[in-house]
Amino acid sequence: VQLQASGGGLVQAGGFLRLSCGSSGRTFSNYDMGWFRQAPGKEREFVGYISGSGGTADYADSVKGRFTISRDIAKNTMYLQMNSLKPEDTAVYSCAIRIYGGSYYHSNKYAYWGKGTQVTVSS
Repeated sequence: VQLQASGGGLVQAGGFLRLSCGSSGRTFSNYDMGWFRQAPGKEREFVGYISGSGGTADYADSVKGRFTISRDIAKNTMYLQMNSLKPEDTAVYSCAIRIYGGSYYHSNKYAYWGKGTQVTVSS
């Protein structure tokens, strides 16, 4: 499975973007998935998680209430709707499939990381 995140760009503070995560390979519709981000000079950090069915989602406190994760099973695609963007949201955003048990906040529970997409929020 090769994942690819897309939809990033440059946006002003207060704006919005919608990221997509898709795969040209096999379906990942039954798997839990996550979004992570990494800013320059910082560790990769958890952004959000969605269950395989799409019925459960959770978010980092820093994005809760502003970001929403969803998935379209038929299109084999996961989305990250980002509203009210802040300069501190600037990072490379990546998606991955959760393949290990335990806390979904930790990136080491995920695999099949694809190339990320740059999000830059100007003040």
